[in-house]
Amino acid sequence: MTTVSVPLLINGKEEFLPTTFDVISPYTNQPCWTAAAATPQDATRAVEAADAAFPAWSQTKPTVRRDILLKTADILEQRLATNAEYMRTEMGADVGASEGFVVPLAIRMLRDIASRITSICGSVPAVEMEGQSAMVLKEAMGVILGIVPWNAPYVFGIRSAACALAAGNTTILKPSELTPRCYWAIGRAFQDAGLPAGCLNILSCRPQDAPEVVNVMIEHPAVRKINFTGSTAVGRKIARTCGQNLKPCLMELGGKNSSIVCADTDMQTAVQGVLAGSFLNSGQICMATDRILVHSSIAPAFIDALKTALAAGAGADSLPPTLVNTASKARVEALISSAVAAGAHFISGSADSKVPSDCGVRMPPSILGGIKEDMPLWQEESFASVAACMVFETEDEAIRLTNGSGYGLSASVFTEDLRKGLAMAKRIQSGAVHINSMTIHDEPVLPHGGVKNSGWGRFNAAEGLNEFLVTKSVTWMD
Repeated sequence: MTTVSVPLLINGKEEFLPTTFDVISPYTNQPCWTAAAATPQDATRAVEAADAAFPAWSQTKPTVRRDILLKTADILEQRLATNAEYMRTEMGADVGASEGFVVPLAIRMLRDIASRITSICGSVPAVEMEGQSAMVLKEAMGVILGIVPWNAPYVFGIRSAACALAAGNTTILKPSELTPRCYWAIGRAFQDAGLPAGCLNILSCRPQDAPEVVNVMIEHPAVRKINFTGSTAVGRKIARTCGQNLKPCLMELGGKNSSIVCADTDMQTAVQGVLAGSFLNSGQICMATDRILVHSSIAPAFIDALKTALAAGAGADSLPPTLVNTASKARVEALISSAVAAGAHFISGSADSKVPSDCGVRMPPSILGGIKEDMPLWQEESFASVAACMVFETEDEAIRLTNGSGYGLSASVFTEDLRKGLAMAKRIQSGAVHINSMTIHDEPVLPHGGVKNSGWGRFNAAEGLNEFLVTKSVTWMD
């Protein structure tokens, strides 16, 4: 095991602690490095550091904040290959997902957020009373706590930290224990760009300590808002604690995302979109395509086209995609086994696929047919390179199946009739609907978030920046 240890970042200083935890690489299923394990006391110190830094940072001129964020983006771009390698080592992402998608997207998001800082402004409404005037101000909130996951660490770290900082807040990131070095790299870039001490603090901790560490911060009076990206189950717990403490929270939770393939679809476009949406980053994306809904009139041809495309893309010596850890693989294998036992069948993939034991945590891509609505594979987020396929007869049935998941993060519709696609998009209960492209779509100018069990609030664009601002009305007699 390497001797690298990932520190905390508190008040501008990296802290190496005597208590650490191992970070396991799915490439080898062995430790790749260790990380400092924060305690509740460390969490309190981080909040106090952020609180102390807030008055000065909130009064910093917008152009100064903008320039620090832009310099951070430049530094992250210079270190792109190294940072992408951290991501691959910690979570098993391939080069395309890490170096070609996640890290560049994070850099673009940071530059977009920076460019919006100087546009933050209020308004001057005309009030009813004669001789009275008013203004509406947009102000920073205070200390923001961001709780961020492992599967696209640079994107989640940037949008959480940068939106808070851009609005004049100070912040703490509590990263997943699976990818602490990626989040350290974000903190290092901000520090090297000249961000004042205490404005961004980063606390990793052992999984068993996370509830206490997080609750200490949520309950601290200086913390004014929480943003969380992760599973719906954990989101419920965090939202409960936020509610008990009357703290607002921004939640971007899980998804059970559907691609609807209509009878008039362009077959090649739909096949490419469905496969990319299902298997990019090993399916470990909240917007990934879990459900494929195909019109009965084209189902045989579409399934044949899926098989042909998958066979063409499978190299004889290529290894299957990695999953983040063995627990994730076991959970997904149980979902597949349960579906097969209840009558589902493999359209592609196989229950007998063997992966060499020395190749880490890997799982071949699978698409299953013969799915029923009550199967856990149809209802639960899989977060792996597996999708379930069902045939529908009418658009009403496709909409009902799509909206019946309880989630509402992303969806896609494949059709050559744009009017029909737009009409279906309006009926789909989802934070985003993409016509003739995959369910995975995240870019700086588009608000990102879900409805129902996929959460509330939005990251990105003007909506995302407003999540980290408070509105104040001021009146006076002329």
